[in-house]
Amino acid sequence: MSGNVELLNTALAQAKAEDRAALIAYLPAGFPTVDGAIEAVKEVVAGGADIVEVGLPHSDPVLDGPVIQTADDIALRGGVKIADVMRTVREAHEATGAPILVMTYWNPIDRYGVERFTAELAEAGGAGCILPDLPVQESELWREHADKHGLATVFVVAPRSKDERLATITAAGSGFVYAASLMGVTGTRDSVGDQAQDLVRRTRATTDLPVCVGLGVSNARQAAEVAGFADGVIVGSAFVKAMLDAPDEAAGLAAVRSLAGELAEGVRKR
Repeated sequence: MSGNVELLNTALAQAKAEDRAALIAYLPAGFPTVDGAIEAVKEVVAGGADIVEVGLPHSDPVLDGPVIQTADDIALRGGVKIADVMRTVREAHEATGAPILVMTYWNPIDRYGVERFTAELAEAGGAGCILPDLPVQESELWREHADKHGLATVFVVAPRSKDERLATITAAGSGFVYAASLMGVTGTRDSVGDQAQDLVRRTRATTDLPVCVGLGVSNARQAAEVAGFADGVIVGSAFVKAMLDAPDEAAGLAAVRSLAGELAEGVRKR
């Protein structure tokens, strides 16, 4: 069975046709529970998210700040497995029709087996993977299997990436390019910063792929700011924090739906 990279491409193209940025939401699998995470994905799509990244919880999430680390810890203590991640992708995609990617560090895939992981993700209806710590020069095996199964390979670029390095990364990727707005870990911030706009400009000079910005966006004002220069706005920690701060799961689900609605308005006010 082929994955849904074309659905991802269509969602990004549709947002561009509407003269706006796409809203991309991140939520970890297994948080607060496996079923709760599936419901959370449904709610952010209902609120206005175009695309969803499902995080594969990891015990050493080097790119993630304390909010997502806390959620990952809850998921891992709850016993979340890769099978649960695949179930989350499958049920969320079937319920929403939205493109669903998995964001994961490389070690779990390497241990699970690249062919097994890509085949199962495609069978679940996944659109691809975001791989923040997989070096492009070591990605050939992954890309071979991802291409075979119709999955996007999304690499991360950062403000310190030199132009030559950007060209190497974007030539190997597919779906979109994940532009980290600043050096550091995920988390909500008061300002996204000028580095993001410069990074998008330099990245676009190397590729026709959409360039989507993440790290630091947490409200409609920031979403509108980023939507003014990027093809997509990626929000993770703000959704996770809304779930963590809620008194119960029902309130958390209502909170992420409401936040998605505010952010969806933001990306339309570029």
